[in-house]
Amino acid sequence: MQFRDRKQAGQELAERLRILQEKGALAHPVVLALPRGGVAVAREVASVLQAPLDVLVVRKIGAPFHEEFGVGAIAGDDPPLFDERTLDRLGMSVASLADVVERERKELRRREEHYRQGRPAPELTGRTVIVVDDGLATGSTARAALRAVRHQAPERVVLAVPVSSPEAADLMREEADEVVCLHRPRGFMAVGEWYEDFAQLTDADVLEALHDDR
Repeated sequence: MQFRDRKQAGQELAERLRILQEKGALAHPVVLALPRGGVAVAREVASVLQAPLDVLVVRKIGAPFHEEFGVGAIAGDDPPLFDERTLDRLGMSVASLADVVERERKELRRREEHYRQGRPAPELTGRTVIVVDDGLATGSTARAALRAVRHQAPERVVLAVPVSSPEAADLMREEADEVVCLHRPRGFMAVGEWYEDFAQLTDADVLEALHDDR
């Protein structure tokens, strides 16, 4: 199984969500994409559900010796969410990551301001919030995103992804009211392997999707 690209993945995910919407399970929805990759998927979802689209910027907290190795994540104004088991295994403390957290918080704010272009963040209270990404490997960034959404008192929280490791999908069921995942392949290594075209998106791509009037 492979998706052609994020657009196709979004179209297939949107169809699954449309069925839920017709059953009344997605009342008053708002779609929040995790940029950058999740935006191309969420754009299709928002179009089909005729729901507003916005972003929820989440930043991975990487280990100082290897920034791509995530040990936690931050979203919104929430405190960092760390993987305590990973920190213990690496012999690292939360205090030792203070500089990394500060740097990622600044980048998070920069991206929020750039993507929103002066628009206020959407009101989530009492709504069905659909958090969309292009896939889950460990789920650390999605977990931080879902907890940030919870703090804004939505009526219901749905996590929707085209593909996920089975372990991450199971973990997210503890955070979301419902997890919609099209594929949970065994032997999952990385999200990109399930896409023929997994090109990195740019800030310009995100802005185009957010200001699309279709």
